[in-house]
Amino acid sequence: QVLLVESGGGLVQAGSSLRLSCAASGRTFSTYAMGWFRQAPGKEREFVASINWSGGSTGYADSLKGRFTISRDNAKNTVYLQMNSLKVEDTAVYFCARRRAAGWGEDGYNYWGQGTQVTVSS
Repeated sequence: QVLLVESGGGLVQAGSSLRLSCAASGRTFSTYAMGWFRQAPGKEREFVASINWSGGSTGYADSLKGRFTISRDNAKNTVYLQMNSLKVEDTAVYFCARRRAAGWGEDGYNYWGQGTQVTVSS
């Protein structure tokens, strides 16, 4: 069983930055790709970013490129999401997830965290 615990969410003003963290349990963290997703009220969950097993390859939702950066520290079993220039429309619950494969992707995730709320005020 893999446990994923997100942290770092909160209430911020538009234009601010936040860094989310996701700590994973287990010994196989460095074997798998990780991803971030988000779900806004009344909307479906959407892909945000993904990173391959080593951290050497990443992918992003087109609308978020340039503002969000995903990274990982395999020594700490942690994946991060740096969010800059936050907008009101970034308000959502953010989830991290572990993919079934080593390469990054927008689907194929089988372990999920409980999520952390990010609220951006105008």
